Amino acid sequence: MIFGYARPFSQDRDVTQQITALKGFNCEKIYIEQTNSAKNRPEFELLCNSLNAGDTVIIYKLYSIADSTKNLIDIIDFFKTKQIHFISILDKVDTTKKNGSIFFDFLERVSEFQFDMISENTKIGIQEAKLKGKNTGRPRKPDHNVRRAMEMYQSKTYTIQQITKETGISKTTLYRYLDNWNDFFLFVFHSLSKMIHINKRRNWFALQPKKINVGFETVSLTRSNFV
Repeated sequence: MIFGYARPFSQDRDVTQQITALKGFNCEKIYIEQTNSAKNRPEFELLCNSLNAGDTVIIYKLYSIADSTKNLIDIIDFFKTKQIHFISILDKVDTTKKNGSIFFDFLERVSEFQFDMISENTKIGIQEAKLKGKNTGRPRKPDHNVRRAMEMYQSKTYTIQQITKETGISKTTLYRYLDNWNDFFLFVFHSLSKMIHINKRRNWFALQPKKINVGFETVSLTRSNFV
């Protein structure tokens, strides 16, 4: 069965744009949220409870279904476990096609890379500040605390006060990491969607040679094995 899912956002508050697009994909049933709430999504819960192996979920764009990268990866993992196909119209993601899920395997790698990049970027900044004789402030919190703080925030089950108390990460630091993460993910996601190429015979997918600036260095994206 083909299901559609729509949620209001700033450019489509009455979800008419989303519904029109979903009907074009012959959705048999469309679940429509009444609000843009991140925590309260009764229609999404109904959708998930209605899914059976082999069903397809179609959305207009990724933001329709997820509020953060971690949230998106969790949802995709859920779909994989349930053997549910997934299509994002605007992002041109379609796991019903052969090798269509490869992009999400790569997405998980990007998630890990981002944490490493933030850590390295911060260390380089501190080193440069020390060389210039600047006061770098109190010692930096361990990386696992930063990771834990971001995961708690993106889970949307903890208050800011609870996060800062448990991890020792300040509110300002937390928001700075989140801003860096969101900007990076959006940039890389749209870059990869244009660059990815799959070689079915040799079992690898390649990103057309291209260099992108990710803040503190230029990264060259090339080939990666997936089997």
